[in-house]
Amino acid sequence: MSNRIEKAFDALKAENKKAFITYVTAGLPTMEVTKEIIKAQVGYTDVIELGIPFSDPIADGPVIQQASYEAIQGGANITGAFRLMKELRSEGVNIPIVFMLYYNTVFNMGEEQFINKCRECGVDGLIIPDLPYEEQDGIRAAIGDDDTTILIQLIAPTSGERIPALLDGARGFVYCVSAMGVTGQEGTFHKSVEEYLRSVKSHSTIPVMMGFGIRTAEDVRPFKDIIDGAIVGTHFINLLREGDFKPDVATAYVKEFKEAINSL
Repeated sequence: MSNRIEKAFDALKAENKKAFITYVTAGLPTMEVTKEIIKAQVGYTDVIELGIPFSDPIADGPVIQQASYEAIQGGANITGAFRLMKELRSEGVNIPIVFMLYYNTVFNMGEEQFINKCRECGVDGLIIPDLPYEEQDGIRAAIGDDDTTILIQLIAPTSGERIPALLDGARGFVYCVSAMGVTGQEGTFHKSVEEYLRSVKSHSTIPVMMGFGIRTAEDVRPFKDIIDGAIVGTHFINLLREGDFKPDVATAYVKEFKEAINSL
């Protein structure tokens, strides 16, 4: 079986195309605007990473930290994010959506209850950057054999000998962190990023996606023969902010990026 994320990647593979994933903060500037920004990307973006605002987003740089802070100040929370998901699915939006969130949010609700809520609302995957592989047993047990919501693995340049273990049973796609530190570091890729990406690719049976510090398709040109696509977060948030969060700003950027990455 496969879920929405895996079906999307299977379709891309059949067409020999690269994937494109964007990051959007839930509730920035409002949940209603977030919904319109997601809708504006349908047909161009392959998967959307929906960031759940958290008070201490340790994997994120200043831009996404500020986005999270502003969203929380505006009343955004996990309950609102689930409501947003229900509305999107009821309105016929079937693009794969992954929650990017911190473990405290899951722990607070309880792993089983959280996963059940994800399934009920149409959340296709989870990225939990502060939940190490060695501590994923609980969330894996809650997910079980159900394909509705899957766990996405993050791999860093420092993962080294842990890469095979991290990829054992991995689902959807592998999120390869291309820079050391937090998100948004303007293409300052780790010096041995190519070697690291090749190592991940050689062990992976699922698509390998590259994220952290990417702004344009040209940023990933050196790695185009290794990776299966790119993830853009900080730059996308900056563009949306500069464009007053107008949906057509989102459409223009993702359309151009998607075309460019498949023309490299």
